[in-house]
Amino acid sequence: MRRGIHWSAALLAAATVLSTTVSEAPAETRHGLGADIRYTEYGVPHITASDFTGLGYGYGFAAATDNVCQLAKIYLTVDARRSEYLGADTPSDFDYGPATSNLNSDLYFQQINDSRVVEHLIAQPAPAGPRREVRDIIRGYAAGYNRYLRQVGVTDPTCRGADWVRPITEKDVYRHFYAVFTYAGTAQVIDSIANAAAPTTPSTPSAIPPDAVDRVRKALDGMDMGSNAVAVGSAGTANGRGLLLGNPHFPWQGGRRFWQAQLTVPGKLNVSGGSLLGLPLIQIGFNSAVAWSHTVSTATPFGLYQLNLVPGDPTAYLVDGTPERMTSRHVRVGVRNADGTLGTVERTLYSTRYGPVLSPAFGLPLDWTTTTAYAMRDANRDNLRGLNTWFGLGEAGSTEDIVHVLSETQGVPWVNTIAADRDGHALFSDIQVVPHVTDELAARCGTPLGQILFPGEGISVLDGSRGDCAWGRDPDALVPGIFGPHRMPVLTRADYVENSNDSAWLSNPHQPITGYPRIIGDIGTQRAPRTRMGVTAVEARLGTFTRQSMQDMLFADQSFMGGQAAAAAARMCAAFPDGRAPTSDGGTVPVGTACTALSGWDRTMTVDSRGGLLFERFWLRAARLPDLWLVPFDPADPIATPNTLDTANPAVARALGDAIADLRGAGIAPDAPLGDNHYVVRDGVRIPIHGGHDAQGVLNMMIPVWDPSAGDVEVVHGSSHIQVVSFTGGRCPDAATLLTYSQSSDPTSPHFADQTRLFSASGWVRSRYCERDILASPALKVVRLRG
Repeated sequence: MRRGIHWSAALLAAATVLSTTVSEAPAETRHGLGADIRYTEYGVPHITASDFTGLGYGYGFAAATDNVCQLAKIYLTVDARRSEYLGADTPSDFDYGPATSNLNSDLYFQQINDSRVVEHLIAQPAPAGPRREVRDIIRGYAAGYNRYLRQVGVTDPTCRGADWVRPITEKDVYRHFYAVFTYAGTAQVIDSIANAAAPTTPSTPSAIPPDAVDRVRKALDGMDMGSNAVAVGSAGTANGRGLLLGNPHFPWQGGRRFWQAQLTVPGKLNVSGGSLLGLPLIQIGFNSAVAWSHTVSTATPFGLYQLNLVPGDPTAYLVDGTPERMTSRHVRVGVRNADGTLGTVERTLYSTRYGPVLSPAFGLPLDWTTTTAYAMRDANRDNLRGLNTWFGLGEAGSTEDIVHVLSETQGVPWVNTIAADRDGHALFSDIQVVPHVTDELAARCGTPLGQILFPGEGISVLDGSRGDCAWGRDPDALVPGIFGPHRMPVLTRADYVENSNDSAWLSNPHQPITGYPRIIGDIGTQRAPRTRMGVTAVEARLGTFTRQSMQDMLFADQSFMGGQAAAAAARMCAAFPDGRAPTSDGGTVPVGTACTALSGWDRTMTVDSRGGLLFERFWLRAARLPDLWLVPFDPADPIATPNTLDTANPAVARALGDAIADLRGAGIAPDAPLGDNHYVVRDGVRIPIHGGHDAQGVLNMMIPVWDPSAGDVEVVHGSSHIQVVSFTGGRCPDAATLLTYSQSSDPTSPHFADQTRLFSASGWVRSRYCERDILASPALKVVRLRG
C-alpha cells in the first residue's frame, strides 16, 4: 500500500459506537492537505475535510479514481492539445461543442486561452470572480487529482500509458468551468469560428433559405441534453413537506457525465448530489433543508449581429457610420504529423465588439463576404459567477434562499432551477444568464434573418451597424447586456411546479406564467409530450405523493403518445388491404403480428413491455409529420390537445409500414419484450434498458442508437443522475438516487456497470446523508488522505 493512503473498512464501522454526528468527523492533520473519503454502496463517496481546500483535495482524488481518462481528455481539450496527441483530422468528442475535427476544437480553445479571459475573470473579486471558498476547493481539487496520478497512477486501460495524461493546474479547472458555461453559446459554432476567413475576392451575401428556422432547430438538437424536474409542495405530498424529483437527461459517454458525491466541511457545508465530471461543486443535489435540480432552458444564451463592412476592407465594420477594425488573433496549435513528428498549424481568427466572426453556422449561409459578416455574442462570455451560484445553492436553507442565491450571483448558464424545501414550498425559477434583448429591441433592430429566427426560436440577429442596437442592461444585473433577476420568471406554489424543457409558461397550468420576453421562451404554444406526461402524471398523484410514489411515477415508463395514438395505429394496421402496410419506398410489407402487438401493448416502455419498440420506431417518423392530428392544439386546453391521430393521412400509414420493416429487417418480432432489443453492453453482457424516446413523452427518457441488424444497442443520452428527495421534518432527508451509467468509466472498476444493472431492474440506491447512516453502511470503506 502506498504511503499516505489508509484504506480502513472496519475503522468507521467500529466508530459507530463513538461518533454519530457530522461534527465529530475525522480531523485533518496539522500540516498539509487532508480529507477522508468514505465509500458506501455502489461506490458513492462521502468526502469530509476540516477546510475547503481539503474538501477539494478529496474530491479531486476520488474523481480521478473513478474517471481519470475522461478527466484527462477534458483537460487535453481545454488546453487545446488534442491535435498534438490524437491527430488533427480525428473527429472531436463533442463533449464541449460539436467540432468536426480536433484541429477546429484546438483552434477554438486556443483563441480563448490566448485571450486570457479566464485569467481575467479569476482575478475579479466575488461575485464576478470566485469566492474564497470556491478558490480553496479548486486549489485542493487540482492537488488531489495530481496526487492520484503521482501516487496511484493510471489503472484504466482506456488511457494507461498515454502521454496526454498529465498533472493539472488550477487554471485547467477554471477553463473547464468556462467551457461548460459557454457550451450552449459559442461552443455550438466551433467549426464556424475556426473556419471564418476574410474574403479575398468580391462576394455578396446568400439568400435566406425558406427553411431557416427548421435548419437552426436541427442544428441545436445536437446539444443532446434535456431534463425533467418536479417539485411538490405541502399541498401535494402525503406528509405536508417538500418533495423533489431531479431527472437530468445528459450523455452516457464522454466528459459530460455526472458523478455523485457528498461534500462536508463540518459546521460550514454538507451537501449531497451530482456534478459534471471534474466540477468539484454539487450542481444538482440536496442538503438537510432544501433540494434542487436544473432543467435545460428554452432561453437563448447568445445572439447574432450582422455587420456592414467598410468598402474595400473586409476586416473593418461600421458602427453609426464610423469604421471599427476587427481584432485579429494569430492562433497557433501543435499538430502531430503522419510520421509522428510535431508540426504547427497557424490561423488568424477575427473578433468584434460583439464577439467572434463566423463562417456559415446552424445550416445557415452566414457568409463573410466583402460587404457583410456575422458575429456572435455569448451572454456567458464573462461568466465564472456560476461557481459561486453552485456553492451558494449547497448552503441554502429554503427555496427563498435559492432565489436569493440565484439573484445575487447571476451565474446559472442555460438552465432553469426547480426546488423544494422542508417547509413544503415548491419553486420554479428561470433566473439565469440571458441576453438583454427585449421584444421591442428585436423588432426595432432585427435584420430580415432576425425577423424570421426570433419569433420562431428566440435567436436575435441584430443590426451591428447601429449603436442603439446593443443589448440593454437592467439596474439589478451584475454585468451589462443581461436581464436582471426581476425580469425573469419565478413561481412558488404549495402544490407543485414542473419543467420538462418547455418554457416557463406552464410550470403549473393552474397559474400560467406570462409577460416575459420571447428570448426567454414562448407563451401559449403547443407543449412537448414530456411536459404533457409530467403534468398528467403529477396531477393524478397530488395530495398523496411520497418518495416511493415519485420513484414509481418515473419508472412507470408511461408513453404519453402511446396513450394518444397506439390504439388508432392498431386499428389502422388491421385495416391495411391484404395484411400489407405501405412503405415510404413505394412498396409494402406484411404486417404479421404488428397489429396485435400494438393493440396489446401496455403503453409503457418497461423492459417487459411488448410492442413498445414497434411503436417507438413508428412514432419517431410520425411525430415529424405535419397535419398529424384531427384536433389541433388549443392554448385553452394545452395538456389535452392536440389529439386524435389522423390515420387517413397516407404518410402516417407509411410511417407504420417503415417501422414494421425496421423490425423485420432486424429479425425482431413486433411483440418481443422491449429489453431483448433495447439494451447496452457492459463487460460483454447485455443489460436491458427501460425508458423511451423524447418524442414519445416518456419521463424516463432514453435516446438509443438503432442498429438495423440488432435493435437499440446503446444509449446516446437520457436519464443520468436521478434523485428523489423527501423531507420529513428532521435533519436527515429521505432520499433515493441512481446514476444510470454508474460512477466509473473505467471498465476494470467494480463501479463501471453496477448501477446500470440496478437501473435495469428499476432499483434505486438508498442515499446516506446523515452520519449515522454513512457509518451503518455494510459497504463502508475509508480512504484517508494525509500530507
